[in-house]
This record gives sequence, C-alpha cells and structure tokens, in this order.
Amino acid sequence: MKLYLTICIALCSGFLFSQDENDNKFTIDANFYYGTILEHNADISHLIAGHPTGFILSYNKKTFGFKDWESRFNYPDWGFSFIYQDMKNNTLGENYGLYAHYNFYFLKRHLNLRVGQGLAYNTNPYDKVTNFKNNAYGSHLLSTTYLMFNYKKENVFKGFGLQAGISVIHYSNANFKAPNTSTNTFVFNVGTNYVFDYENEPEYIASTEDKTYKEKIKYNLAFRTGVNESDIIGVGQFPFYIVSAYADKRLNRKSAIQFGTDVFFSKFLEELIYFYSVAFPELDVDGDEDWKRVGIFVGHELFINKMSIITQLGYYVYYPYDFEGQVYNRVGLKRYFGDKFFGAITLKSHGAKAEAVEFGIGVRL
Repeated sequence: MKLYLTICIALCSGFLFSQDENDNKFTIDANFYYGTILEHNADISHLIAGHPTGFILSYNKKTFGFKDWESRFNYPDWGFSFIYQDMKNNTLGENYGLYAHYNFYFLKRHLNLRVGQGLAYNTNPYDKVTNFKNNAYGSHLLSTTYLMFNYKKENVFKGFGLQAGISVIHYSNANFKAPNTSTNTFVFNVGTNYVFDYENEPEYIASTEDKTYKEKIKYNLAFRTGVNESDIIGVGQFPFYIVSAYADKRLNRKSAIQFGTDVFFSKFLEELIYFYSVAFPELDVDGDEDWKRVGIFVGHELFINKMSIITQLGYYVYYPYDFEGQVYNRVGLKRYFGDKFFGAITLKSHGAKAEAVEFGIGVRL
C-alpha cells in the first residue's frame, strides 16, 4: 500500500492537528513484542523461519470531549507510532514503519483497541538476481496496517502504567509492484506507558448533542486513479481509472449506508489479457477480450469528525474477462474539505487478494 500511505498520513495529520489547543494532555508508550508470521498463503511457507521480534513506540493525544465527536467514540486517543520489526529471515530483511493511529477504549477504559495505518521501509525486497526468494515484498516501500488489543492500566505509579496484549502487523504494497504476497505477523506484546502532567487531568465532558440527527439522501461522484501491476513479474506497471456514482443515507451522526456503481478502466488487465494470449495459448485467451468492468456495490461510512472510514462490497455486473472472481471489496479513508468535497485513499481487493490502492477525489451533494 505504498505511496498511498504518505498521503494517508498527510490526510490524517491534517485532521489530527485541528484539535482544540486547550486539550493538550498526551501520553507516550513503548511495547516490545515476539511473534510469528502467519501462513495466509502457501507461497510464503519458505519465508517462515524464525520468530519476528521488535518494538512499538507511540505518542498518544488524549481527548476529553472538547469537540462533540470525541464523546461519540468514548474519548479516543489519536497519535503516531513507530514500529521496528526484525523478520528473523535474511530473505525478508527488516521493516521500519511510521503510522497514524487511533486508540479506542472499552471496559472502563482498561481495554484498548488501536488501529494504525502507515508506511514501512523494507531493507531487502525482491530482486530477480540477488533476492529472488522474497516473493512477499516487491518494493522497498510498503503499506502497513496494525491492530493492537491491550489490557492497559495508566498511572499506576507517578504517571507510569503497564499494558500487555496481542497485535497483528500487516505489510504489503497492494500490487503496486509484483511480487506482492505480503506478510501478516501475529505477536504478543508487553510494555509501559507514561501520562504527562498526570496530576492535572481534566474531567470528561458529557455529550450534549441532539440524538435525533437526520439528513437527506446525498449523491456522490468520485474519480479514483493510481498505478498497479499484475502478478506476472516484469510485465510492467500501468495506470487505472475508476468513475463512481452512489447515494448515501445518514443513519445518525456516526454512520451512513451507501449504494452505487463503479466503472473500471484497468490498463494492467488489458496487458495481462494480451500476455496470456501470446505466452499461454493453452488458456484459450484470444487477446481481444474487453478489459473494462462495471460493478454495483453497497457500503457503510463511519464518520469521525472530518475523517471517515468506508467499507464497500461490490459485484461486477459487466464482467467479460474472468479475473479473481465477480465479488470485490473496498476499504479506506476519506477526508472532507468543507461540507461537499473530499479526498480518499482506498484499497480495492478480491477477498484478501489486493488489486490496487486508489487515490480519489469527489463531491457529496
């Protein structure tokens, strides 16, 4: 998920730094971890050797309800993380990642769910001469996501606290460049945290919002683009273009449901069809099959202030060439600029098989 993350972090940062200046409480924490690479694909079995180790360093900005959205989500933290991971395999090398994250709290704020998205640098990606065994990472620059579930206790002694739990760390470049089998690491983590100015923590502000919030159906137009490559190493990277039109209905201040259509113009698929027609005549590919696709989808949008998280499930209704099946899904982030215009970074996949990271702009009317 690549270049994509640089923009992702920029979008998140634009939102994060818009917080109320009077709310300046923050924490730092450090977690050390030990885990194993999950065999989500048999093609990476030769890469699972030792048990990866590393650490996670984080800055967390606390919220107390100075803005209405904070109380809606039980006063989450937002912040930035740095992750170092030694893959314990010379073929895979080491990963260094920078993330934007949210911490969500449950069970009287003892259970912490963290969702982080960012960019990572891999020290030893695939090379057809020097590192042909690394079919997990096709480039130095990777997209990375991590989920962390911690039991957390703050301010046990003079601002210091403890936490322990489990995490999953994902690295991929989302077919920006082949190969891209990716890795998922499951780890056990333990660490400590420190609350700055712990003696003067303010009270949480209860919500005063009207619970009967309503909004008319809105109509959206979006244009998405990017670059990707098929799984055939060396075939090349090609641009794609997607035009989307959909309606959404806001259910409440947090959520909206969506229904719409996508039209896909994917040049990599045109090249892949031609490649198969020439290199593999036994596949009965003529080479003149239509590479364009049209899908319909349903989706959900979760609003967090000026940011939102979108999830969509689609089905190709025009599907002249069979590629990865007729069902597709999309997840990603939107950032609103005013009431109408937005930018978006999304990952389109077929199940767990990524096709592309999409950079989009749009309008909501």
